[in-house]
Amino acid sequence: MDSLIARLGLGDPGWLDPAVAGTLFLLTAVLAAVFHKLVFSLILRITSRTPTDLDNRMVRATRLPMTAGIIVVGIYLSITLPLDLDAGPQSALDNAAGVVGLLLGIMAAASAVSQVFGWYSDSLDGSPSSRMSLRMLPLLRRITTAVIYAIGGLLILDLLTININPLVASLGIGGLAVALAIQPTLANLFAGTYVMTEGIIKPGDYIQLEGGTEGYVVEVSWRSTRLRTWGNNLVVVPNAKFAETIITNYNEPLPAVNVWLTCGVSYDSDLEQVERVSREVMVHTLENAPDAVEEYGAWFAFDKFDDSNVNFWLFIQAKDRWGSYVLQSDLIKGLHRRFKKEGIVINYPMRTLQFPDGWGPDALAGVNGVRGTGRRGRKQGSRRRGAGRMGTPVRPRSSRATQDVVVGGDAENLDRGEEETPRS
Repeated sequence: MDSLIARLGLGDPGWLDPAVAGTLFLLTAVLAAVFHKLVFSLILRITSRTPTDLDNRMVRATRLPMTAGIIVVGIYLSITLPLDLDAGPQSALDNAAGVVGLLLGIMAAASAVSQVFGWYSDSLDGSPSSRMSLRMLPLLRRITTAVIYAIGGLLILDLLTININPLVASLGIGGLAVALAIQPTLANLFAGTYVMTEGIIKPGDYIQLEGGTEGYVVEVSWRSTRLRTWGNNLVVVPNAKFAETIITNYNEPLPAVNVWLTCGVSYDSDLEQVERVSREVMVHTLENAPDAVEEYGAWFAFDKFDDSNVNFWLFIQAKDRWGSYVLQSDLIKGLHRRFKKEGIVINYPMRTLQFPDGWGPDALAGVNGVRGTGRRGRKQGSRRRGAGRMGTPVRPRSSRATQDVVVGGDAENLDRGEEETPRS
């Protein structure tokens, strides 16, 4: 710089160096103003013609840091060019300029990342998965910004010739200790991220967990998921357990729920009549129940020959989980009423005991030393045989020595209620 001034014949006056420094600073200030006002405005006009506004956001995010960077470069040149600094001041000035440049770069990067998250948040629609993403974006934005500032801080320390290896090692050990200490919290946090991003559940869904807990989803947070049960109680499930259990979502893929009902009729029943009556009950329920999906139709089929009945199943569809309980109750009441009216019998398990000749209750009572098997014995035998088809037969009493009597044979004498003479 001094040689250039000497060639111009200006010599080395005392005012020249400050004048050159001020001139360079004014030129960079004017250049920064032109860049900030005109160049960026022109760039914004060009990017406004693109289909997306992400580029506009990025330009706005870097506008202020780049303008400040031009001013910093002007200050650096206005000091270093006219002034012949020694090695020490020049090194300090280089370090200061580097630190300021890194700070401006960190600010630009953090602002650009924030604008990207904002653009993605604004581009989401109102779908359930989008609502879950909206809840995750603030946390992801903070984490990303913190990582950018942390990396920038390490670069600044390294630029200042500060050994960051012990700091990195201590941060690693400290991070491991903290991670072990808050392991349950981190597990719930990452599980909550998985639950939110998957979009398998959302507030308002009716779900059932593997252990039997069921209810409406009230809230899905980072740490836990809250359910409101039928008892109007709040159940808080940690996300770590929630992500590992088997979940039945009754609102997906559609809120409609099939109502499956099984029943059985006596072997003496007319199966054609049973099917006709069952279909009439289902059609009546579909036409009169507000919770039924009439377009789905009604389905009926016989299932198998069971021990006491011929089993069959029928099902219709309800609009939601709550409606399925209402329809199931209506079907049970309608079938019971129509079967009773039509004389269709629904059997229940019952046992008939038959004894061989000479081994009836009266004979066994005589063997055990009980005298008299007259009217009292007949009344007891009648009471033990049961009161009819719908009653439950009472098992005959016997002593410990007669509990292993073989069941079977002829019970004719018992049916007649005749007295028997115990065999000796």
